[in-house]
Amino acid sequence: MSDRSAAPGTLVLVESLVNSLDIESGHDLLDTEEARANLGIGPEDVADARTLRESLRAALLAHAGHRPHRAVTPLGALLAHAPLHLAVDDTDGSARLAPADPAPLLSRVAAAVAEALVAGTWQRLKACEAPDCHWAYYDRSPAGRGRWCSMQVCGARAKMRRYRAKDAKDTEPAKGPGDADGATPHTKGR
Repeated sequence: MSDRSAAPGTLVLVESLVNSLDIESGHDLLDTEEARANLGIGPEDVADARTLRESLRAALLAHAGHRPHRAVTPLGALLAHAPLHLAVDDTDGSARLAPADPAPLLSRVAAAVAEALVAGTWQRLKACEAPDCHWAYYDRSPAGRGRWCSMQVCGARAKMRRYRAKDAKDTEPAKGPGDADGATPHTKGR
């Protein structure tokens, strides 16, 4: 779970949906009435919300330069079915893409992605590279090269795994030009 601040604007909806599943524990908030109410969905919408969530996760992994975590419906194919319209503010003339019907989660997510595209923030919403995490986080690093949702948890675990792998490699006995046991042909059996 992330120690980072929430994503800006309506991207918080996307972040919340993706983070409704804790991959490590398997706990899925979509199984709770409270979480479904927070997302504005009912029990009948859970299967579609899960499909959308995993397609979003795959896109966020791609933002971080990683392959999808599993086979998913392409996000573009899902969002193509989200009815949006151009909303123009009568007072200042500003315009934005808005859900044609604000009830469906798919339309609200499509509007959030559209808003983030315009704001230039969509590519900074990423999924943690840790395979047992894939938590969504907003990368606020200056270069936009964040890799983990939490440096203290996932980043530390990854660095410790690399250190242990290197340490194990460094402590392996050196193999000689002979057999697998390291003995040379001239000393074997003596």
